[in-house]
Amino acid sequence: MAEQKHPVEEDIARLKKKIAEWKAKAGKALGDAALRALRKRLKREQRKRRALAQRLARARGKKKEAPKEAPPAAAAAS
Repeated sequence: MAEQKHPVEEDIARLKKKIAEWKAKAGKALGDAALRALRKRLKREQRKRRALAQRLARARGKKKEAPKEAPPAAAAAS
């Protein structure tokens, strides 16, 4: 069976939680390879999320919203 994909927000929250646990457990072990790998995974996920948001924003473009009420030009002209 194929594994279900998790939402990006869920992955980011899970990684942040793991990093916090590792920091609490290890203290100030900045050279810890496992902790560094977790941080790299977190940053990668954050980059993916930012890139997706940017792509979606560019796809929307600079479309302006239609005015809510157009002045009744046809009624004023007659």
